[in-house]
Amino acid sequence: MAIRVQLDQMLVQRRMSLTELADRVGVTVANLSILKTGKARAVRFSTLDALCRELDCQPGDLLVHVPGPAEPVQDDPDADA
Repeated sequence: MAIRVQLDQMLVQRRMSLTELADRVGVTVANLSILKTGKARAVRFSTLDALCRELDCQPGDLLVHVPGPAEPVQDDPDADA
């Protein structure tokens, strides 16, 4: 995927553990781990907002676009607009 999550770098910079961040944000460690390892296919804006609030950063500090071959876009009937 062309979008990379840099949560691990932010945690190191903030000297914070994944467990501490999970407690502050109200998300399970397992879900943050999925996000951190790049296995997540989506992230809620409310979660992104909470991460930015607790890490004192901007969304662009957490998410970066890495150019590469285009992937086909799949329509998700359950996706929120």
